[in-house]
Amino acid sequence: MGKNRLEAFSDGVLAIIITIMVLELKVPHGSDFSALAPLLPSFWSYVLSFIYVAIYWNNHHHLLHATRHVSASVLWANLHLLFWLSLFPFATGWMGENHFAPLPTAAYGVVLLMAAIAWYLLQFSIMCTDGKASPLKRALGRDWKGKLSPLGYLLGIAASFWLHWLAQAIYVLLALLWLIPDRRIEREIDPH
Repeated sequence: MGKNRLEAFSDGVLAIIITIMVLELKVPHGSDFSALAPLLPSFWSYVLSFIYVAIYWNNHHHLLHATRHVSASVLWANLHLLFWLSLFPFATGWMGENHFAPLPTAAYGVVLLMAAIAWYLLQFSIMCTDGKASPLKRALGRDWKGKLSPLGYLLGIAASFWLHWLAQAIYVLLALLWLIPDRRIEREIDPH
């Protein structure tokens, strides 16, 4: 099975996720800067989630370039990832509307954690489908960022009940970690 349909479907779902998130931003009921102040938590939540969706889209693009074959397990693993990513608008809106209250902030972390686990399962499924000579397997190596992220999300979830600002800081730091370009897959596919 080719990977073009998988990539096109995933791109469409991610575009819809971003659209839903931005539509959740409320228009202020005033024309001065003070009217924007109550919207800052929602806007901050949107920016953070947009960055996460962009990171997943970018890495998904690279992931599929390192994929040779698409099997049923890869399709289901990809749908599993898209399921968790589709919860970003809900978690984003809930956290922003409630000004980073403990439970919504923890729920946001759970969605991030589950998306990270789904990402790992998608990678694993691709490597199993492609076999021992999997370019993805060679490119990932130890994948320290992939192993560090779930631990960070767990820490953020726990912190959200005591220090919500620490949970937010952890979520931001992990996003920044993934914003740094990762050239492993590019080097594996085109070593020049």
